[in-house]
Amino acid sequence: MSANSDFLLQFQEFGDAENASEDSRDATTVTIEDTGSHKHHKQRKTDPVMSFDEDDDPQANNDQTELLSGQRKSAPFWTFEYYQTFFDVETHQVKERVLGSLLPWPGKNFVSLYIRNNPDLYGPFWICATLVFVIAICGNISDFLVYLGKPQYKYVPEFRKVTIAATAIYSYAWLVPLGLWGVLLWRNTKVINIVSYSFLEIVCVYGYSLAIYIPAVVLWIIPYNTVRWLSIIVALCLSGSVLVLTFWPAVRDDKPRVAIAIMVAIVAMHVLLAVGCKAYFFSTLDVEHPAPKNVVTPSKQ
Repeated sequence: MSANSDFLLQFQEFGDAENASEDSRDATTVTIEDTGSHKHHKQRKTDPVMSFDEDDDPQANNDQTELLSGQRKSAPFWTFEYYQTFFDVETHQVKERVLGSLLPWPGKNFVSLYIRNNPDLYGPFWICATLVFVIAICGNISDFLVYLGKPQYKYVPEFRKVTIAATAIYSYAWLVPLGLWGVLLWRNTKVINIVSYSFLEIVCVYGYSLAIYIPAVVLWIIPYNTVRWLSIIVALCLSGSVLVLTFWPAVRDDKPRVAIAIMVAIVAMHVLLAVGCKAYFFSTLDVEHPAPKNVVTPSKQ
């Protein structure tokens, strides 16, 4: 071979034939000319690839280990991160739970279908808040319609209804579930294999069961007791069915008297809330026209 002859330098990686064929198609050759020796070299061109070693980031390794093991430390209860987990819910989940509370079905457990995987406080909180303002606003509108056309009476809006409605709704949505959770926890020690619910699940059920009262309260503006009582009955049947179908499996294996007493108490408290709100905020005022002044009635002889 002469000194001026060209020669090729080829670099080949030994591996399986399939990978070698793929690499050969992607390989690019570059000719380098040496002016001194007039030699041409063919070299394989490789693109530099930046590699990142995860071992260089200990924080990423720790997070990955915690996610894989499922042992991430929970935040303390006095921090915002602790309560943030209770509001970690998707919009479609809230819609499904609201629709599930509006359309109960026999044999369908609301907790098992919608709540058990991810109980939340987002839906119950905003449902109760919306119901409070709807009751206060619609109650004032109802009073205004009662006084309308009676110039001898002056209508004054009652803003205290917001406070009273908030106290009633949130007390019912928190204190009643707390009492029910305590009773079920107590009966769980007496009866074996009884269905148990957590306090958060019970609060979630009660909160979503109040969603039907929002459209019902709007109908209470109509100053007719027939329409009001009809809407109350429909709302009680739907929301009460959610509570009965949910909590009956938790008490049916208990003593019959105890199971019936618990279910009667649940329904009675639910009826008391609806009837109490209707009687206080939407009472029909029978306003009597006062007797005209300066009218002398004849005295009996």
